[in-house]
Amino acid sequence: MIAAKTAKAAKIEPLFGRFRTESHREHHLLAEHEGSAMYTLEDLKTNRDAQITVASITFFLLAFPLYFGFAAGNADGSLGGGVADYQVNGEITYVLLGSGSEGIADGDSWSEIYNTDAINNADDLNIVGVEIRLNYGEDEQARGAPCFSQTAADTITGTVGHLEFNNTGTGTNAGGSGGHEVAATWYNTSMLGAVVSGLSMSEIRDQLDANGAGLGDHSVEIGVDAEGDSCTNPLLAPNQDGGEEVSWEVHLMVLEYTIAPYIDTSDI
Repeated sequence: MIAAKTAKAAKIEPLFGRFRTESHREHHLLAEHEGSAMYTLEDLKTNRDAQITVASITFFLLAFPLYFGFAAGNADGSLGGGVADYQVNGEITYVLLGSGSEGIADGDSWSEIYNTDAINNADDLNIVGVEIRLNYGEDEQARGAPCFSQTAADTITGTVGHLEFNNTGTGTNAGGSGGHEVAATWYNTSMLGAVVSGLSMSEIRDQLDANGAGLGDHSVEIGVDAEGDSCTNPLLAPNQDGGEEVSWEVHLMVLEYTIAPYIDTSDI
């Protein structure tokens, strides 16, 4: 910083040379104004206090705009936000996009497309994923004598997708009821609640902010693979399970996050 100030001061000297080479004018460069005595051109030539004052003013007039312009242009660079250790925290909130219930036959599937146009101010949300929550029971009934059967678990499959991001998950209604969730995401989940090293703030934001990528269509598909019960009496036919009633909710996943410089206080 001292070297920088010396360089700035050195650049001021040509200004005084220009003052010396200009022809004398009848009026002063700095005249009296509203009763306040101002330095004249003659003062600048002979008065050391005047020279120091004007040089200081000139330095600050030049240095301040340059400094703040440089700082603004490097907000994510070496003056702040550059590569360092950062504590990243975040929270996911869920916005209901759609819901329903459907009787789905064994071996069949049901599908639907939901669009974020159904959500007010969706453009203002950092949508980083879509999740479907499934719930289902057991339509099949166990039989008594002479069959003495037990209901068999059915498999329910849920798939969600958006653009090239999709995910599939299965669950069963063993015990008479069940439910599961499936989510497709497009952000770096490992960063939340962690200290991230070797990246700048802007690089971290790039992995947490969807920048509108979550807008548009979100696809949902639900399939059922039902299993009939089996009798303990081999002379009786097994009970056929024709399908299941499945209810669902589709939620947008909205991320709010903070990034702060990490300070290790373990040695304090």
